Amino acid sequence: MAGLSAAARVAAEGGTVVLVEKAERTGGSARFAGFVWTTPTVEEMRRVNPDGDPELATALVDGFADGVAWIRSLGVECRPPVPVLGFGRGHQVDTNHYLDTCERLIRDRGQEVLTDTWTRALVTDDGVVKGAECVLPDGSVRRIEATWTLLATGGFQGDPSLRAEHVHPRAADMGLRANPHSRGDGLTLGRSAGAAFGKKDAGFYGHLMPAGVSLADPARFVDLALYYSEHALLFDTTGERFVDETVGDHLTAMALLERPEARGLLVADARVHREWISASYVEGIPGLDKFQLCHRAGARSAVADSLEDFASMPEEWGYPGATIRDRVEEFNAAARANAATAPGRLLDRRPLDEPPFYVVEAAPAITFTFGGLLIDTEARVRSADTDGAGPIPGLLAAGADAGGLYRRAYAGGLAPALVFGLAAARTALAGPPATAAR
Repeated sequence: MAGLSAAARVAAEGGTVVLVEKAERTGGSARFAGFVWTTPTVEEMRRVNPDGDPELATALVDGFADGVAWIRSLGVECRPPVPVLGFGRGHQVDTNHYLDTCERLIRDRGQEVLTDTWTRALVTDDGVVKGAECVLPDGSVRRIEATWTLLATGGFQGDPSLRAEHVHPRAADMGLRANPHSRGDGLTLGRSAGAAFGKKDAGFYGHLMPAGVSLADPARFVDLALYYSEHALLFDTTGERFVDETVGDHLTAMALLERPEARGLLVADARVHREWISASYVEGIPGLDKFQLCHRAGARSAVADSLEDFASMPEEWGYPGATIRDRVEEFNAAARANAATAPGRLLDRRPLDEPPFYVVEAAPAITFTFGGLLIDTEARVRSADTDGAGPIPGLLAAGADAGGLYRRAYAGGLAPALVFGLAAARTALAGPPATAAR
């Protein structure tokens, strides 16, 4: 989405652009999403994302409206705003229509789109990036000269070794709920030119998914996502709660990765099943019974008629069922007394005491990485030689290739791709980098 947004905007303004896509089709993981959203105010962004780069966060919030206006200017429907995750606000968008419209605009303006093409190296001269060398589908190499080069390859979540190195050692075995082509090409290219990388321990955006279930079919990315975890209780393999589930399923996924075996049991009752498991998660999106979908997909799951049934949990599951039963009862007692629990419970504090109880084994799955090439608000990549303070002439990054915006927090994925993709276009259209004439 970042690359297509940037390329389409440059083409629309009369600039010359070559869009290089590794896959056979453009669009990346944005084709699996349908909401463009972020926080409505800078203050809210700072509350939910206190450790992110404040300048990038401000640029995202301030540039969001212009990004939405750009989508609508292309004739793509962007529905009225609705709440998202309780703290955000955004628009349902036909993402595929938007991405295809961007590509068509690029081609219609006489500009190139190269698919099934791999970028093997950046072209540099005295520290200035001046294009890239690309391997075409027939194996031949093409050298593309460019005043500005934008890296927008979608992050490194498709590479297990990079996940283990930069996210967590257990992340190598995490499920991938994204396209398989985002394997860190942008990161490798940027660092070869001396780019700064960060932030340390930034984390990732993902969701809890049913453990052991294949995610090869992209339709499962949303259908099987256990969004309702915010209203359930999550236990690790020791039978203990370890996180406030109500902070959000995307944050709970990061927390579970760091627990023993990176798996846990998600426990809900009939009320949660009625109000959340089988109901709409975001206004405008039809509800699906997540429990039934997980069960049919072969997930480890069960329906317990009472809490006493937990004591008979199969031994091969590897969880102390009696301990989980006791912890649910303790939580319910505290909830009825409006007493504190450990971990705390910021939002939904109601007891889970309406049988039957719905149990699904969950594991984290990654959508995209937060760590990436550090950029400024103009999408220029910062140099590691100057502690990230100065830009590398001629080099831009956007989307999940860009880091610094989020750290252990999340307020939208498509919105940063859109806003900083358009920022990259503005930078390119403004003229050559200041040091290019040296």
